[in-house]
Amino acid sequence: MLHFDCDYMRGAHPKVMEALLQTNMTQTVGYGLDEYSVRAKDKIRVACGTPDADVDFFVGGTQTNSTVIHALLRPYEGVVCASSGHINVHEAGAIECGGHKVLALPGENGKLDAGAVDKYISDFYSDPTYLHMVAPGMVYISHPTEYGTLYSRVELEALSAVCRKHNVYLYVDGARLGYGLAAYDTDVTLSVISGCCDVFYIGGTKVGALFGEAVVSRKGTFGNMFSVMKQHGALLAKGRLLGVQFDALFSDNLYLDISRHAIDMAMKLKQGFSDRGYSFYMDSPTNQQFIVLSEDKKAELEQVATFEVWGKTSGNDDIARFVTDWSTEESDVDEFLKHL
Repeated sequence: MLHFDCDYMRGAHPKVMEALLQTNMTQTVGYGLDEYSVRAKDKIRVACGTPDADVDFFVGGTQTNSTVIHALLRPYEGVVCASSGHINVHEAGAIECGGHKVLALPGENGKLDAGAVDKYISDFYSDPTYLHMVAPGMVYISHPTEYGTLYSRVELEALSAVCRKHNVYLYVDGARLGYGLAAYDTDVTLSVISGCCDVFYIGGTKVGALFGEAVVSRKGTFGNMFSVMKQHGALLAKGRLLGVQFDALFSDNLYLDISRHAIDMAMKLKQGFSDRGYSFYMDSPTNQQFIVLSEDKKAELEQVATFEVWGKTSGNDDIARFVTDWSTEESDVDEFLKHL
């Protein structure tokens, strides 16, 4: 059986596993204060072009989102996101569980429009009863989005300008950030994201690590993040397990190289579907491809591969998501394409 369900089905890149094995019996201090974590943070700062940024390591994406949002928002504030946003749809109410409302706005192809955000926040404060309502304190976006689409540099800069105008945080969920950075023809780099956002995270779980996310923030944004992480159960005692992995991922351009492999495989898959006349629900330049399948074709392909169905089209066909990752083998893509 071939697998295109998601981008975290295998363990970790061999170089990450090798680094973990080589350091396995080394004794270090805990909680991310070890030499490997310190070195990894320095490498991330260099890659982002932000020598004074704060870097904190978390285990998983939902943990990261809930901790970051809770740490930055006041009790009466909420977070603006696209209606398709991960925190709104696929985190089991983790943000609301922490006491903050998700303020969902309609998005286009999974993205928030700066003009729409500006209008929403302006209209909120134009209402004389706004003190009785949940105030927008943050704008949350994903790059890539849940539909595999990407923001351009201009779009990020526009959102950043709106957030600064209204004095709210801009936070980027980068669970698949590597696949966004490695996409063809994108003009968004780590330094662009660092310049536009108050906080973002570099996803490791879906991009070559066993687990782990690296939160990058403007210096002093959180104050005492160490204690906040402790309160949320997000402070890993064996923190060096995260540091070792990101040290490996940010050595010799590994993070971007393995991300580009996933893009190459996704584009080959995309071309294969296109050459055979299939329709795309969304035009994605990243590792997630959304294909329109008839019920019969879906059932046929399910005999040879696993993938996720994300809903129905207006014509009642299935929207199937096919995902590649850092470990996708070209031979698997070739084999799958034979069945189209």
